[in-house]
Amino acid sequence: MKIYIDGKFYKKEDAKISVFDHGLLYGDGVFEGIRSYSRLVFKLKEHIDRLFESAKSIMLAIPLNKEQIIKAVIATLKENKLNDAYIRLIVTRGEGDLGLDPRKCNGKATIIIITDKIALYPKELYREGLKIVTVPTIRNLPEALNPQIKSLNYLNNILAKIEAANSGCDEAIMLDSLGYVAECTGDNIFIVKDNHLYTPPQCMGTLRGITRDAVIEVAKKLKIGVHEHVITRHEVYISDECFLTGTAAEIIPVVKVDGRIIGSGKPSKTTLRLMSKFREITKKEGVRY
Repeated sequence: MKIYIDGKFYKKEDAKISVFDHGLLYGDGVFEGIRSYSRLVFKLKEHIDRLFESAKSIMLAIPLNKEQIIKAVIATLKENKLNDAYIRLIVTRGEGDLGLDPRKCNGKATIIIITDKIALYPKELYREGLKIVTVPTIRNLPEALNPQIKSLNYLNNILAKIEAANSGCDEAIMLDSLGYVAECTGDNIFIVKDNHLYTPPQCMGTLRGITRDAVIEVAKKLKIGVHEHVITRHEVYISDECFLTGTAAEIIPVVKVDGRIIGSGKPSKTTLRLMSKFREITKKEGVRY
């Protein structure tokens, strides 16, 4: 495996950054998780756009433009000879001192690109469905650390993931400060009721998921109604179907939430239709390398 760091490729064991990098010391940076399928990088432009939006929000200057970043991602995939891959694109504030002040950093952001395989959940869970739980840790307040910023500070999500694991589940529902369903620790959430899709709006403490948006596009093409509005746990419990979306997870069914069986207790028709159609478009759409 070769890792891209600031324009050069390093073997995995030699890929290193300074211990004074603010990305390590303070989670001061942004990232994107991207997928390629059969040498097609899915929604690459959308991911790069979101990376630059996150960086702008935290006043982090990326030393390459969007086209240069795209070329670096493609070069890393080619260097590692991967046809299907998970791509982790990271931009940190760079090397500074032990203080918080970003003005003390060296003024040059660090760019890291890792390409590898990923299996977020075992294959059987895509056939049988996930069991998830609502956890006490709420999603970050937009006024504190806006979840729209895909930052390296993921402690909020990690704490919720720990609570899910302690409850014997692989994933957790995180609520917002008002008690509405926000998202899961690494995925957006959808429910199905009477053949309509419902998902929390982006303004309610959720990340603008690239896969989330792709699923909404697919649903509309399949003539499935889509609604973005606040969702309560009660609405999740009484839904006909539930599923999660994310770059690493893709689309994964949920069959039990907080001990309540969802619908038939098995992945059902709307979710399965969307999963099938989503797999189709990942084989056709993207930037080829």
